[in-house]
Amino acid sequence: MSLKPVKIMYMSPLAATGDHDEIFADMARTHKLPETEVHITSLPASEGGFTHIEFRSYEAMVTRGIIRAVRAAAREGFDALAIGCFYDTGLHDAREISGDMIVTAPCVASCEIAASLANRFGIIVGRRKWVNQMHNTVREHGHEHRLSGFYHVDLGVNDFHKDHAETERRLIEAGRKAVEEDYAEALILGCTMEVGFYREVEKRLGVPVIDPSIAALKRAEYGAVLKKQCGWVPSRRWSSESPSEDEMVRFGGFDDGEAFGSRIIIPAETSGGPARKIA
Repeated sequence: MSLKPVKIMYMSPLAATGDHDEIFADMARTHKLPETEVHITSLPASEGGFTHIEFRSYEAMVTRGIIRAVRAAAREGFDALAIGCFYDTGLHDAREISGDMIVTAPCVASCEIAASLANRFGIIVGRRKWVNQMHNTVREHGHEHRLSGFYHVDLGVNDFHKDHAETERRLIEAGRKAVEEDYAEALILGCTMEVGFYREVEKRLGVPVIDPSIAALKRAEYGAVLKKQCGWVPSRRWSSESPSEDEMVRFGGFDDGEAFGSRIIIPAETSGGPARKIA
């Protein structure tokens, strides 16, 4: 039996620059199910021209844009949305106002997948700066006991695609330490801009290597399928309670201006339509 059509969004909490959105659109084309429609989006320039949010202060600046975008996506009828940053920026905040839409993010999605493949995993990160915050996220989601450690390669977000050969060399070196010295049985690449590097690292080290962008996309898709087939929608009780619509309207700021700065639509293959880019 074929899956019911689902509609998911992969949203980058950055302003689209260069081929940023195309990288994730290519990822979605390669890995989505045929029956799934995927929208690749970024925040509008009005939320700032951020090309990374490695600092908590940057995260704070874009969180408002994430909330507005998630609310807009829920109103458009998306089944699920992935926030495209390994810090899982605004994840809990976004879930509060997402209605029946599933919301996930790369760190929690990657850890869930790694836990299904291995007892112990390591996370390769760009800079030592990131480790404290990411470690707290792993702990919060209940995976700290599976973590062999964090392994940094001294690259910022904007550096990963400057020299692919050098980036690959550093990732393999860090992964080798995790696997051969700390006995990691799987690896997670801890930055969404590492798209495409996981295959060579996996081949060289002989353990599963999880690309967090793919993990977030597939976890969103899986949640959407479960929602369609099993009727499992997010809880809105107790700690998951949503703010009231009346209060959000009264306070303002939730629906002002454009929610998205760019959008690439990868249609379900059954629809027969080509991918479309909306600037």
